[in-house]
Amino acid sequence: MRDPYTVLGVPRSASEKDIKSAYRKLAKKHHPDQNPDDPTAHGKFAEANNAYELLNDAEKRGQYDRGEIDADGQPKFGGFNPGAQRGGRAGGAGAGFSAEDILKEFMSGFGGQPRGGAGRGPTGGAQWDPFAGAAGGAGGGARMKGEDIVVNATASLEEAHKAASISVRMPSGKVLAVKLPEKLEEGQQIRLKGQGSPGMGESGDALVTVRFAKSKQFRRDGADLRTDVPIALYEAVLGTKIRVPTLDGSVELNLPPGVDTAKSLRLKGKGLYGDGDLYVNLKVVLPPGGDPDLESLMRFWRDQKPYKVRD
Repeated sequence: MRDPYTVLGVPRSASEKDIKSAYRKLAKKHHPDQNPDDPTAHGKFAEANNAYELLNDAEKRGQYDRGEIDADGQPKFGGFNPGAQRGGRAGGAGAGFSAEDILKEFMSGFGGQPRGGAGRGPTGGAQWDPFAGAAGGAGGGARMKGEDIVVNATASLEEAHKAASISVRMPSGKVLAVKLPEKLEEGQQIRLKGQGSPGMGESGDALVTVRFAKSKQFRRDGADLRTDVPIALYEAVLGTKIRVPTLDGSVELNLPPGVDTAKSLRLKGKGLYGDGDLYVNLKVVLPPGGDPDLESLMRFWRDQKPYKVRD
């Protein structure tokens, strides 16, 4: 294969984002389903996949940059090139490349699924299938990636808000520390490369689906949050300062005398990720077991100073 940087048209200093973007453009441009009359499209498409497979792997990219492996990912030996002996990587039909995710993103736009083995390639061989396992592609089973596994995990609102790391237990019993992405969404999936089932040469990936754990303090409404704060009757009448919990720690809130407990108090920008607001519901709590003096005062108030609170 040619130099992978040349294939993708990126400099050696290119970031992962630049490499992925370049690959997406080439994959869309040269996909066989988009170029049924171009016999060279298959080779260009496979070459782009192989280049992305190498550069998307940080370890392989480092080895290539240091001259330890060639463009096909094969070790370099003096006077002997083991790549000449292999028959599985030619044509880009090796299984388990990480480009699969990107291909799946835009395959639906082609009006169907990728073809696997039904057509004929430019050299008369079987139609190359980027999603086929090693046994089904032209790789002849030289390498086979292990199965991906699905793992469920929960994160508190506080952990999601801070993009913290959470502990995730694998089916094997192994516990991994998984860094949450910024602005995690409910049900978002995180791919842990190489943490799936073992394979012949490469393990599968673990797909961690993260859901929000039920919070004792907050109720979520999109990016907005709601919380209840209890106050005494005299605090509602006379006014006071209270501590209100937020995802960034508690804050002090001034309550005016005669505060309207029927309305929520809004703390702007104190919702999830700072994108929403925090609404504080005040709950007046009476003394436990009742109080004779309070009852006497309320009877006087009822008889001498009644007021309407309902229509």
